[in-house]
Amino acid sequence: MSNMMTQTLTCPALFLAAPASGQGKTTVTAALARYYKNQGKRVCVFKTGPDYLDPQILEQASGRAVEQLDIWMAGEQYCRQMLFEAASNSDLILIEGVMGLYDGTPSSADLAALFGIPIVLVMDVKGMAQTAAAVVHGLASYRSDINVIGLIANKCGSQRHAELIQEALPHDIKLLATLARDENIALPERHLGLVQASEVRAELEERFNVGAQALADGGISTLESAGFFHTLLPTSFSMPVFDEGADQIHIAPRLAGKRIAIAKDQAFSFIYTANIKMLTKLGAQCVFFSPLHDQHVPAADALWLPGGYPELHASTLASNAPLLKSIQDFFEADKPILAECGGFLYCLETLTDLNEHTHNMLALLQGHGAMRGKRGCQGMQTAVLPEGDVRGHAHHRSRCSTDLAPISYGKRQRHSAPGESIYRERNLTASYLHLFFPSNPQAIADVFLGLGTHAFQSQDQSHAL
Repeated sequence: MSNMMTQTLTCPALFLAAPASGQGKTTVTAALARYYKNQGKRVCVFKTGPDYLDPQILEQASGRAVEQLDIWMAGEQYCRQMLFEAASNSDLILIEGVMGLYDGTPSSADLAALFGIPIVLVMDVKGMAQTAAAVVHGLASYRSDINVIGLIANKCGSQRHAELIQEALPHDIKLLATLARDENIALPERHLGLVQASEVRAELEERFNVGAQALADGGISTLESAGFFHTLLPTSFSMPVFDEGADQIHIAPRLAGKRIAIAKDQAFSFIYTANIKMLTKLGAQCVFFSPLHDQHVPAADALWLPGGYPELHASTLASNAPLLKSIQDFFEADKPILAECGGFLYCLETLTDLNEHTHNMLALLQGHGAMRGKRGCQGMQTAVLPEGDVRGHAHHRSRCSTDLAPISYGKRQRHSAPGESIYRERNLTASYLHLFFPSNPQAIADVFLGLGTHAFQSQDQSHAL
């Protein structure tokens, strides 16, 4: 191990988890972030697991960038580094869990236990009273290595409703706050989750402030005056210590002098902040453009077409002929292109939207994409690339019909069946997978340099001989 001395910082931290999805975790986390931001505190928010939409909401609520914490996708030391850095420049760290507290491997409970972060459960208590306390007790006592300190009761009907829950809770778990059933607090949704923050920014501002005030009225302000912030939440975070040769803090700038053009607008917005930071750390200059509005790809050495909602903007994308031609020329010039999920659909010949209207796309790859309502695919997978394995996930409600032969398949986290198909045509790498660049920075550098493609093509030609 490295001889680097381990430094420890202390910062109040809170892990917001729930018994299931749909309990209001993001609504409560956003309201809590806004409440403390309004108190003048520097709030750093993290989101557990792979997610693009919740972080957009939480970033606006807190006023700071929101990154992912995921032990499998990013690794323990990466998560430790993110938390240590947050503790150095924040007054409060909030972490929103994923699904239910114990769902997944690793789960939200695993992450909270690993870093000793106190847990507050968020629960929709509509239709129950003392039973809510029983559920809290069960979740809190299921494992001995976690520390559940309280409950925030969402959709609480009245003061008497709150009293019934509070009286039944275990003595060491507090009812920290309640939120009334108020449609002015809930966040707007669509088929893949929450509506993108950029589309409803003014509306979100109103909802954040209403939610923050509701938390204050529902008990948080009383707890604050009793010293809750300073007595229950302080958590120690230590600087990560990496094995020699594996220090992620010091990344060789292999993309120095390279410009990477990144599609970013309402059609393509599924972009991890951590991915941009990693490209920058690798030395790249990131330049953004809009396939909806711009007519040309910026001057660049490589192109990244991330996921998003091309199906909602397919007509506009199809009608932007100059931009389509610009990307096609980029492809014909054999410059590296990475296309993920929505970007992959954009690269096909056609895309059929939710209204069953078919639109012409880039036609860089033979095949056709089509939306399929509520049916879809999701899960953690590793992209097996010639450049190396890169971890990520799939989450889509569309299908691709193509006769192309994949170069490989995603490797599922916990199942032996092949995952998503991965295609490579010339210097274009495309699949449904959303990649987490920090999981293998060197492989990502090779993708954007086109090095793995050349090795793959040489190997393919040698087999042909």
